[in-house]
Amino acid sequence: MFLFRDNPDHEVLIESTGRWKRLIDLRDIYEYRDLLRIMIYRAIRARYAQSALGLSWAVIQPFFTMIVFTIIFGRLVRVDSDGAPYALFSFAALVPWTYFQESLTDSVSCLIVEQNTITKSYFPRIILPASRILARFVDFLIAGLLLAGMLVWYGMPPTPGIFVLPVLVLILMLAAAGTGFLFGAMAVQYRDINYAMAFVTRLLMYSAPVVYPASMVPENLLPYYSLNPMVGVVEGFRSALLATRPMPWDLILPGAATAALLFIFGTVYFRNKERIFADVA
Repeated sequence: MFLFRDNPDHEVLIESTGRWKRLIDLRDIYEYRDLLRIMIYRAIRARYAQSALGLSWAVIQPFFTMIVFTIIFGRLVRVDSDGAPYALFSFAALVPWTYFQESLTDSVSCLIVEQNTITKSYFPRIILPASRILARFVDFLIAGLLLAGMLVWYGMPPTPGIFVLPVLVLILMLAAAGTGFLFGAMAVQYRDINYAMAFVTRLLMYSAPVVYPASMVPENLLPYYSLNPMVGVVEGFRSALLATRPMPWDLILPGAATAALLFIFGTVYFRNKERIFADVA
């Protein structure tokens, strides 16, 4: 710590920053908030500017996936849907899952795509994956509007559970950010992670109750199963929107703890590794 006094009324304090304090201190992101807004806008514009269908792509993927799932799992396999129409049952899960999947894919690949930017200028590197995760929230909102329209079409009235949706969305975003930061930082050094991400996210979908209800999971496995943050989020969305079951706090709370730990660990790991990004990019 150093104290400089260039005049009697002016003191400048220069203090060294501890390593752990630097890893968890996100004030520099706030200082670059204008850059974050610009990158969010650029990510949205780049995705849809040259597209004939524009923002429609935000609903095309989950909607047609819902149709395929309804035909295969709802009609042919006849998977239980907890008493709700299978189309709604699957789409209520696909809206949060698609956000998680696309946010994870974008946040992992962006550091490789933006390697020229990383090597030429300084800014908090975590802004890159954060901007992709926040930009994907626009798609989430658009898909959510379609889901709301489907609820009206099927005559499903709102339930008191809708007040829990902001909590579920927060858990969803923490899980997406923590996982994206972690694997994004690893992908800079190990490009195999980026190549495998699309395949891995497709497999991960079956680790969450997207095409099947959590009630099909044996009770002795539920304590372990609930550690997956997306389990509580998906079942919570269904409970809030379709009243398929009471709000599953036994699934939500363990998943929320996992999401918070993922966010903290992913952020610390990213901040620890970002100093070498320019060297290995």
